[in-house]
Amino acid sequence: MFAAFSAVYARDLRLALRRRVEALLPVVFFIVAVSLFPLGVGPEPQTLRTIAAGVVWVCALLASMLSVASLYATDHLDGSLEQMLLSGQPATLIAAAKAAAHWTITGAPLVVAAPLIGLLLDMSAASLAVLVASLLLGTPILSLLGGLGAALTLGLRSAGVLLILLILPLSIPALIFGAGAVGAADSGIATSGHFSLLGALLIVTALLAPPTTAIALRIALE
Repeated sequence: MFAAFSAVYARDLRLALRRRVEALLPVVFFIVAVSLFPLGVGPEPQTLRTIAAGVVWVCALLASMLSVASLYATDHLDGSLEQMLLSGQPATLIAAAKAAAHWTITGAPLVVAAPLIGLLLDMSAASLAVLVASLLLGTPILSLLGGLGAALTLGLRSAGVLLILLILPLSIPALIFGAGAVGAADSGIATSGHFSLLGALLIVTALLAPPTTAIALRIALE
């Protein structure tokens, strides 16, 4: 099972390397979108610090949704997805591997770019550390939920719009607790509660999203 997981994971990474422009699009969108906020709300440091966590999290969520629509669509069109599901390997494992690859390609670069964005928004070092930690826990949730949404809308018309309508409401708790952790750090309040809730969300999503995604994939291919 580990070999099958690694094979699907490595395959998606190789495909992303061949389509570098498409793979980099979410990160570019993330940086550009956040960079526009100081121009729109003004360069006042206090204002930027107040909105920084929410802005970064919202832009990270939207950037993650940019690439998740094609998570299964390309494999569905060329028949690769059907072959993977017919290979005898558990569909849950395939869904987990593709979600992990999506996070590596999209989520991890967002986490790496977060400190630079935080400096642009005049965040303190302590707030930056909390922001990075919250994104490290929260972005895998976005990838897992995005994979579920991509499977549920596979083969449908206007799949991108439907995916956003399905996934955004489910992602709101991660956004609230992630941004709330930074707000708590700025206020001198303990952030352990927010991180505990984010960790619980990650565990629940990791346990439930891949099996549900596997069921949705099988239904879509019937």
